[in-house]
Amino acid sequence: MLSKREKEMINEIWERLTPIAEQIGSDALLRMFASYPGTKTYFSHLDISPNSPHLLSHGKKIVLAIAEGAKDISQLTVTLYPLQTLHAYQLRIDPTNFKLLSHCMLVTLACYLGNDFTPVAHAAMDKYLSAFAAVLAEKYR
Repeated sequence: MLSKREKEMINEIWERLTPIAEQIGSDALLRMFASYPGTKTYFSHLDISPNSPHLLSHGKKIVLAIAEGAKDISQLTVTLYPLQTLHAYQLRIDPTNFKLLSHCMLVTLACYLGNDFTPVAHAAMDKYLSAFAAVLAEKYR
C-alpha cells in the first residue's frame, strides 16, 4: 500500500505539524462542519465555534492520534483500537464522517504546507488518511 519512502514522508509531515496540532485539527473540523453540516450533530454538547477551547482540544486530539498512527503504520489497527471502540460503541459516530474528515484534513494540510505538500506527498497522505479512516470504521462491520 505505502512504500517505505511514503511512510517516512507521512511521519515527517506529522512530526512537523504536531506543535501546531490544535490549529491543524480545529481548522479541519471547521472545514468539515462547514462543508458537511450534518457532522455537527455529534458535537451538539460542545462549543465548536472558531478558536473555542472545545474545538481546539478535539482538533489537537485528532492530529495527535493521526501523528501517533503515522509512527508505525503497519500497527495502525493496534494503535487505533481504543479509538475504534470509543467511536463505534460509545459515541456511535457515523463511520462516513471519518472519510469526510480525512478529505477536510487533506485540504487543511495543503493550506498549511503550501508548496511542501507536493503531489507525491498529497498522494501518500491521501492513502494514509484513507487507511486511518478505514481502520476507525472497522468496528462497524
